[in-house]
Order: sequence, then structure tokens, then C-alpha cells
Amino acid sequence: MPHDIGDLLIQSVPFARTLGITFDSAADGRAVCRLPDRPDLHNHVGGPHAGALFTLAESASGAAMLTAFGDQLSRAVPLVATSTVRYFNLAKGEIVASARLLASRDEVVARLDAGERPEFDVEVEVRNEEGTPVAALTVSWTLRPSG
Repeated sequence: MPHDIGDLLIQSVPFARTLGITFDSAADGRAVCRLPDRPDLHNHVGGPHAGALFTLAESASGAAMLTAFGDQLSRAVPLVATSTVRYFNLAKGEIVASARLLASRDEVVARLDAGERPEFDVEVEVRNEEGTPVAALTVSWTLRPSG
């Protein structure tokens, strides 16, 4: 299933495909994806634009979320509620985002079963090709009940 989730995300989010994001893995509430080093994605200081870094991280968070809650899509729509981003260093070269779900799947599904609209966080680390942290995001997702 690892590449199925990444493929699903790339097919359903054309902007991620436009940026050339690829997935290394996606399973068990975690995901890793990459942004290529392309001049057309660079900003005025020669690294990837902040919007490209955000899209990379948000894509990783979405894949991590889908590995945990993809089986709930028939009754709930996943939506980003809030995102917090912290930029640390200038990003250069290929960039890797690693995401992990911070919530208990059972607790989130129980809240959905109870008719609530659960909200939960996914933490994302963004590193350059040397492994230096360049940004960190916390993406808060919600599962909006369908119908």
C-alpha cells in the first residue's frame, strides 16, 4: 500500500504533481516524500519557494493521515483545519518531508462514530539533502462527516 497512497494523493492533488513531489513511503500513520531541486521552484535566494516547501509538507501530512483514516473516506471528508509552519534554514537541493500522525487512530474513529468532527495533528519534519532541518509543520486535520 505505500505507493498506492502516494499515487492517490498525486492523482487527486494536481499541484503536488506539478511540483514533482514523489513518495518514498506511506504506512502506519507515517509518510516520506521528496521535492526535486528544480530552478523553476526556486525563490529569490536560490532555494525552493516557501509555498513549494509547504506543499511538500502538507502532502506528506495528507499521506500519513490517509494511511490511518483512508478506510473512513466513505463517511467522512478529510480537511486541513490549521497549519503552523516554522522555517529554520535556507533549503537547498532536494528536500525531504517526513510526517507522522500524533493521534490515536482508535480515539479519532471513536469520535467520528459518536457523530463528532474529530480534529488531530500530523507533525512534519522538512530536511535538505544533507539532513539539516529546514522547516517543521504541524498540520491539524479534521474528518468532516459526509451527508
